Amino acid sequence: MKKAVIFLTAVCLLAAGFPFSLSAAPMISARSAVVIDAQTGHILYEQDAHTRRGMASTTKIMTALVALENAALETVVSVDPRACGVEGSSVYLSPHEKITMETLLYALMLQSANDAAAAIAYEIAGGIEEFADMMNERADILGLTATHFENPHGLDGETHYTTAYELALIAAEALENEKFAEIVSTEKKAIALHNGTATRLLINHNRLLREYEDIIGVKTGFTKKCGRTLVSAAERDGVRLICVTLNDGNDWADHRALLDFGFSLYEEVTVAEALEFRYSVHVCGGTVSSVDIINQDGLTLTLPETHGTITTVTELPRFLYAGIEKGDIIGKNVFFADGKKLGEVLLYAAQSVPIQKKEKNFWQKLFPFLPIND
Repeated sequence: MKKAVIFLTAVCLLAAGFPFSLSAAPMISARSAVVIDAQTGHILYEQDAHTRRGMASTTKIMTALVALENAALETVVSVDPRACGVEGSSVYLSPHEKITMETLLYALMLQSANDAAAAIAYEIAGGIEEFADMMNERADILGLTATHFENPHGLDGETHYTTAYELALIAAEALENEKFAEIVSTEKKAIALHNGTATRLLINHNRLLREYEDIIGVKTGFTKKCGRTLVSAAERDGVRLICVTLNDGNDWADHRALLDFGFSLYEEVTVAEALEFRYSVHVCGGTVSSVDIINQDGLTLTLPETHGTITTVTELPRFLYAGIEKGDIIGKNVFFADGKKLGEVLLYAAQSVPIQKKEKNFWQKLFPFLPIND
């Protein structure tokens, strides 16, 4: 059965234009899995990635995003008594204790605290269902059609589900928020509890932060019904990948294998060497009639192996007026592949071109107030 899954994954990738050997596709334990390029949303690997499944505490990725978009970090929350004693992982909040939204978010994402999730929901929306409505509205904005939230913590619900692919899109969106990215990449955080009378050291449940060099987040999850769920994100050479597994008993190893596989589909491409380009542009009214234009810097990019033919568009004026200083930015070379912009290098004046001074004729010397005509 697993060989068949690998074969189908390989067929999907070959259809998308990714060349690789069948042995390169990892064998994993997950019921559903996906690896996407966070910038483009392009699927690099998928296994039953569009089937609706429970997401457990990876729910909290959306919880944190909605909270960050609707409350200031310095907001002091008076913990609603209904948030205390919620089933599952907890930081044991006390009724009416005062705690900042920022602290609740660290408890939410590092400790996976369900009471922190509930406290956030009551503070921002006044209730669990009301906050879930906000989460669903945010999912609609992202264009998600197979995701629905019942609560902010991820405890099982009949209409609480997502897919591996849509959960990856949520994570990619959340990581665009700088504070979210900071929180989920934090390994340890000491927080004050019970109005400052107690301190708790939170240890991020995401082991990959300590076991995989390029990991920058994101979130673990588990319920008996959902099994183990995991969302990870890694960055290497300017490429950010999101990996999601749902119902996976070997998720740590699977994520390492899937991320390695995803990164193997990219290569470094030098699209411009320093001083590679040289152009000549006509100059009006200068001591010389033209100026050399060069690129001072090179540009190396990490691109999918199937990036297509790289083309260059040069943006330069047809002519310039004198008074140019060496190092002035004159234009740029822009690089594209399959119509998509990859990057650019600036083009500079290689030398100065002063304005040509005109000699005065007899009458201008006699009457210096007369203008000098070019």
